[in-house]
Amino acid sequence: MADTQNTRRSRGRPRDWHDKTEQNTVKSLDRALYVFKHLSLGESKPLTELAEETDQSPATVYRILITLQGQGLVEFDPEDQVWHIGPQAFVIGSRFLRRTSLVERARPIMRKLMETTGETANLGIEKEGKVLFLNQVETHESIRAFFPPGTLSDMHSSGIGKALLAHMDVDRRLRIIKTMLLESYTKFTITDADALDRDLDDIQNRGYSIDNEERNLGMRCIAAPVFDFNREVIAGISVSGPTSRVGTENLPAISVDVMHAARALTEAIAGTSPFV
Repeated sequence: MADTQNTRRSRGRPRDWHDKTEQNTVKSLDRALYVFKHLSLGESKPLTELAEETDQSPATVYRILITLQGQGLVEFDPEDQVWHIGPQAFVIGSRFLRRTSLVERARPIMRKLMETTGETANLGIEKEGKVLFLNQVETHESIRAFFPPGTLSDMHSSGIGKALLAHMDVDRRLRIIKTMLLESYTKFTITDADALDRDLDDIQNRGYSIDNEERNLGMRCIAAPVFDFNREVIAGISVSGPTSRVGTENLPAISVDVMHAARALTEAIAGTSPFV
């Protein structure tokens, strides 16, 4: 059994796979990928500008571009004399997106967020006008929030729900809000449509939402949005815990941690955050 496992392992990587020393890197490939990634940051660039920005000679960059062009990864516009990303780059990126699981990518980020804040981390999406919780990493504290995968919650009284609503396009947001009953769960629940709209505008401006005992008294939640490659909000990540630990005095620090986690997940699924 052990021999079989070793054989399988060797097919994907050599024994010294973890060795990143110079002898195990392909310098020319590393240089080419650096040029390719730099070109991807802009819409198009002439050869001389790309060479200058990557600190390479024009001859070296030209050979790299010709090689990448042969694979369809870059294209040359003879009229404007500029290079830009080619269609094969999109094909490869699409294959990555098909393989990528939101929950799979979120798990280590959520675990780190829980360890950093000491509070339960949650992942949720919008499903038919509700928040559908997909995953959770629980804190080790005895008093904690609990949203098992599959739980549905009203968006207007949820940190993730409000983070999602705040960053949707206006038409989609209005359609969802029209279907809501804006039910009151505590004295802090927002039940007025105009007040909710103002809260969502504030959330959009600062980049994170707060469920301030709006669903359960004594519990507070901070959430931030996750975006796909079209800069469309597709999920929310949050931490939740009792107000005795998630107090107003540490909200700024926790909100930064949550926003960093949401941005990390956005990057992990090849998304683009509008806050960058």
